[in-house]
Amino acid sequence: MKTLLQSVNPLRSMLLIAILFAASQSNAQIKPSSSGYAPVNGIKVYYEVYGEGRPLVLLHGAFYTIEMNWGQLIPELSKTRKVIAVELQGHGHTPFSVEGVMNFLKVDSADVAGYSMGGSIAYQLVVKSPKRVRKLVIISSTYKTSGWLPVVNNAFKGFKPEFFTDTPMKAAYDAVAPDKTKWTKYLEQMIAFAGVPFDVGEANIAKITSPVLLLSGDNDGLDKVELMKTYQLLGGGVTADLGPMPKSHLAIVPGQGHVSLMQETKTILDFLNEFLQ
Repeated sequence: MKTLLQSVNPLRSMLLIAILFAASQSNAQIKPSSSGYAPVNGIKVYYEVYGEGRPLVLLHGAFYTIEMNWGQLIPELSKTRKVIAVELQGHGHTPFSVEGVMNFLKVDSADVAGYSMGGSIAYQLVVKSPKRVRKLVIISSTYKTSGWLPVVNNAFKGFKPEFFTDTPMKAAYDAVAPDKTKWTKYLEQMIAFAGVPFDVGEANIAKITSPVLLLSGDNDGLDKVELMKTYQLLGGGVTADLGPMPKSHLAIVPGQGHVSLMQETKTILDFLNEFLQ
């Protein structure tokens, strides 16, 4: 007898799994010390601030909210850091939204961590404004479309807004959206955005001077050959026994997919704390 996930479209199955994992992330036990909307290029970008200390900017993945992506990590990270979580619910505003929020909050530079789509935006930010980024953490993400396996890029071609009907993601959107009637339009924009090829540029990645931590699940959909090439562009992939250890690091977590990796709270915290210190 087929299970529920086996009896539906494979794309729908993948999305359902992602939704279930994301929903379980959404249980932060603390409230932000401040939150609001920063005016950026004629739009309003939502942000939340937690804790005190050296700034750390968090950028969520596609279809996520701050809480759904970072709910498990913010309570721990904010014990020693000033965590600034940016909600990219317009998406496509890319680095301008992030830098605009930093300007609004009078943050000259910060460590930046981005997951999935947020990681691609983080790459753009450090290339466009290198002095704004102290250290960079890229979680299960890439700077170019071809950094994903073909099956991942092809999957988005079959996504439809109705896949998200009656899901925790819809409930999360309704809980925070100023205008709930824009749900379908938002999904259509996001699906179209995900289907547009992008490439920050190999030469630009090679020019990054900030230390970068590349964190990936071993089966998260990233092309690991391309990931290793990225690490080499950042100065890694050398024989450290015969020379200095690179300032950028690569970590591949075994037994993890793209979504499940974000459930490994302790593992991610350990990598983040060690690298950012």
